[in-house]
Amino acid sequence: MGLQRLAVLSFRYPKIILVCWAACLVFFGGYAHSLSSVLQGHGLDPEGSFGTVRQRLDAGFNRPAEPVVLWFEQNAPGSKEDFKAFIRSVLRSAEGLPGLVRIVSPLDQGEMLRSGMAYALLDIRFTGRDEQVVLSELRGRLPVHPGFAWKLTGKPVVQADVNTASEKDMRKAELIGLPAAFLILWIAFGGAATALIPVVLGLVSAVVSMGIVYWIGMVTDLSNFVLNVIPMVGLALSIDFSLMLVSRFREELNRGRAEPALRLTMRTSGRAVLYSAGCVALGLLGILFIPLPMFASVAWAAFTVLIVSVFLSFTLLPAVLSLLRTRIEAENAIRLPGDGGRFWHRLSAAVMKRPLRMALLAILIVFIFVLPVGRMKIAVPDAASLPAGTESREAAERLAARFPSPEVTLLLGAKDAGPHSGQPFDWQHAYRLFQQLQRDPQVVRVDSIFSRLDMNGEQLRLLYENPGAGNNAGAAPFYFHQNQLVMDVYLRTDPDSEETRQWLREWDAAGNQEQIPFRLGGESKYRQEVYDAIFTNLYKVLLFVLVTNFFLLYKAFGSVFIPLKTLVMNVLSITASFGLLTWIFQEGAADGGGSIAIMIPVFIFGLVFGISMDYGVFLVARIAEVYRQTQDNDYAVAAGLASTGRIITSAAAIMIAVTLPFAGADVAGVKQLGTGIAGAIFLDATLIRMILVPALMKLLGRWNWWSPYN
Repeated sequence: MGLQRLAVLSFRYPKIILVCWAACLVFFGGYAHSLSSVLQGHGLDPEGSFGTVRQRLDAGFNRPAEPVVLWFEQNAPGSKEDFKAFIRSVLRSAEGLPGLVRIVSPLDQGEMLRSGMAYALLDIRFTGRDEQVVLSELRGRLPVHPGFAWKLTGKPVVQADVNTASEKDMRKAELIGLPAAFLILWIAFGGAATALIPVVLGLVSAVVSMGIVYWIGMVTDLSNFVLNVIPMVGLALSIDFSLMLVSRFREELNRGRAEPALRLTMRTSGRAVLYSAGCVALGLLGILFIPLPMFASVAWAAFTVLIVSVFLSFTLLPAVLSLLRTRIEAENAIRLPGDGGRFWHRLSAAVMKRPLRMALLAILIVFIFVLPVGRMKIAVPDAASLPAGTESREAAERLAARFPSPEVTLLLGAKDAGPHSGQPFDWQHAYRLFQQLQRDPQVVRVDSIFSRLDMNGEQLRLLYENPGAGNNAGAAPFYFHQNQLVMDVYLRTDPDSEETRQWLREWDAAGNQEQIPFRLGGESKYRQEVYDAIFTNLYKVLLFVLVTNFFLLYKAFGSVFIPLKTLVMNVLSITASFGLLTWIFQEGAADGGGSIAIMIPVFIFGLVFGISMDYGVFLVARIAEVYRQTQDNDYAVAAGLASTGRIITSAAAIMIAVTLPFAGADVAGVKQLGTGIAGAIFLDATLIRMILVPALMKLLGRWNWWSPYN
């Protein structure tokens, strides 16, 4: 195999390889720290009517698509005129800000001003500029008054705060995860030099990958979520790949010379690493079936990490092993006596003595974790993803409480060919639609030009057909423009509920059949489109990942039941982790906002399904190796588990060590992702690998190795 020959060459000429990777580290490392500057946002941007309506409202109705919201609040006694004067002063100070296109002032729009509270919309175009720099300049411009206060919020501000928090989360997780991983490796290997090798490879993988992804971000939009995914996946994969290879190399080094030991390591564990990498790659490719930029960003970023990790394992790792082989031999010599597998022999024997009972017990425990999944509530993340007390979150919550936004915006007369058909606007038809919405049991109220001017369709037709009605026609600029009419709809149901989503789907379908077509926009429509983009394509992700992994594992082991068992075990542990997430973040055990971020289950499935295959494939590969030599299933299971138990446990512990620190992140989605991955790996490494795998392999006996071609 080409990569195995490359590994041997790297072992023979280590200094050349070391220089090449040092050059890569210097070059790409220079761009790694700038990765956040090319990230564009969350990446949950569906293609549907929401985007069309948002563009039309931005262009014709003085409703900016994604404005910076300036929240005003009176916090001391004062007159209404003083409050207005403060607002006027603040908005005047904002004028001239780079990228500021327009200001929608509460002094011009009465519905944006109430006693002691108000908000303004600042349409700022950040194209080519750092959002944080522009927002910092804005904050520096705005005056401070002891009796009044202002705060910034809105999607651009929330996203900037999320980016800042993500960088902080990444640094904090690395400070905890890397020392923890080193400690685990030291215990596993019994030597500092050997333990340091996987940690160094993990760091190189993360830094080089971030530098490469920076250049990818220069030519395409990337989600800010990759900022946490790259170090999380990079450290886990590189450390685990090198852990498996180093452990086998040390084992073979005790039996002979260094280069033959490396050849055998690459022929056995190296082959397992390649199949593990293939499983990870297929899991990531499956995510691409979700047609949202966030999922493509994360998939390609993680795929970059995977490629870098594999090349490190077959080039830099052999070079380092070559340079440090004397030290590795010395650390091998001072290890404590014993094969390290007695505990695993005893555990395997205990499980295989009562396989059915132990399997049922493990399945029962997993089922307890799975139970909460039925109560999982998923939602599109918003300002509540940030920690309580964050300025943008506080302002968003106060804005929503005092000035609730409509869940749905209906744009009547929205045609793909243009804003109007050339015919007079059908006010009677529009008024009938307005009345129909008002009668809908799911609708609380409808704001429109009909309600604001207290006129029916005939009255408005006469008003707008009267050439002298220009001034009156401008009385509601938020609701009518160039034969297009806007209605703001407030619903009784939760924006993330299935009732709301179904209501939107039905009205969306009705809009295409109307005499005057209409489209739906607004926050609830956005959430429904994101939900549908994910869950109408989820079966493709599952089908692709399961089928392709089955055939890859079948090719690896030549068995039908081993791939099936491995896939079922993975699905069990991942589903159980969803239940754990539900209990922790939704049912009161942690501050998770009462819901799970909508992208997290997909990411956990795509990432964990592949990552947990690392030690799963490593375990089964070792069992298969022994079985081919002895043709004794029970002995192969016991010997395979004994020889790999400590390494697999260390691999799982390292994955947990580098992902669990993200559970302490400030951003809710990152916190949930770290917790979910760590939880899935913990369950997989304990209940699944220690109990279910040996129990099922005992029950299946020789059927483990059955193939229709045998």
